[in-house]
Amino acid sequence: MTRLEDIEKAISGLSSEEFARFRAWFEEFDAARFDEKIKRDAEAGKLDRLAEQALADYRRGRFREL
Repeated sequence: MTRLEDIEKAISGLSSEEFARFRAWFEEFDAARFDEKIKRDAEAGKLDRLAEQALADYRRGRFREL
């Protein structure tokens, strides 16, 4: 059995309450990893082109309110 299969088996054996707690933890964990990746990408300049395009579109009035 692989490590992932072990994890899947453990998760499938959780009670409803335990699963809810796991899900809440995982959502926070996943969001933190995503935020860290965005931060690294921004620091490396990987988002500069997108930001420049967004600002250019805004200046041309090519946007909509959210």
